[in-house]
Amino acid sequence: MAFYSYIFSANYKGFKEKLKVIAKKNNKSYPFLLLDTYYSIIRYGIGLSDYLNYEFYLKKHNERKQYAGIKDQNKFYETVSPSAYKKRYTIKPDFLADFHKYTKRDFIVPEKSTKEEFKNFLQKHPTFMSKPYDGLGGTDVLKVNTKDIQDIDTYYQECINNRIFLEEVVKQNKELNKLCPTSCNTIRIMTFNNHGTPEILWACLRIGNGINSVDNFHAGGMASEIDLKTGKLLRPALNKDLVPFEYHPTTHTKIEGFQIPYFNEVKKMVKEAALESDKILVVGWDVAITDKGPVIIEGNRRPGFDIVQVASRRGRLDIMQDVYRKLKETK
Repeated sequence: MAFYSYIFSANYKGFKEKLKVIAKKNNKSYPFLLLDTYYSIIRYGIGLSDYLNYEFYLKKHNERKQYAGIKDQNKFYETVSPSAYKKRYTIKPDFLADFHKYTKRDFIVPEKSTKEEFKNFLQKHPTFMSKPYDGLGGTDVLKVNTKDIQDIDTYYQECINNRIFLEEVVKQNKELNKLCPTSCNTIRIMTFNNHGTPEILWACLRIGNGINSVDNFHAGGMASEIDLKTGKLLRPALNKDLVPFEYHPTTHTKIEGFQIPYFNEVKKMVKEAALESDKILVVGWDVAITDKGPVIIEGNRRPGFDIVQVASRRGRLDIMQDVYRKLKETK
């Protein structure tokens, strides 16, 4: 049911316009690509945006069947990250409190704080992040300067009414600032609690576009897969429209081969955090790097496979299959 609600909520008009451009660019028949889209939805369990993001119009069956579609993902998440245990991860202030050992930063929830505590937070943090309790993809995440708040009492009430909390800004490592200083460029690193043994499944660096204050794939950012052994970026970055970036568009720093600082510490930290729950077995951690080392921004119990498969340049159903196989093994 979730798969079909996802399909029916899609932006059909926008999709068709993009498909017409692709048909013309690749010298293909638009009606054929439209029919192929609906065939792919039924045959491979993908969504409309997946057909574009994974360039299904250029792929044969043997390549297509390696992709994890929406149906595959929904089944996978309910197996490894059941929704019954999601609150700890989806309600961001709860996550920050429960995982404070790894998040290592100040935050305040206005509806649970007095106005005096709220004002003290603003005095302490001249710049801070404003976030919804349970937003996705960087939506409505803002960097705010305290001096720009015209009326603190009104702002306090607005935060309560809109379920907004405030969070200390993470000061990014100077090496990552060379890549993109306008956003905190975070590592998305996926872990698996394999019968009490933590494993790292995949990782990439999400990079801001130099304009927006967030690095999210769905907010104009780009991503490059990380070599898990060396901590270096494996290839040029891609954004959600599949535009490749060999060099960052504003800083002109080369992306392929860029070395992530403190990457061994990142791996150690997320492996430890992966064992914090024996119910949510697969988590996509968003990790920032400061000059003192890594900190966790948040944990995602449904780490989207769109960024995984786009950045990998191939289908990654193999990740799910490997997890299923290990879950069946007895320790």
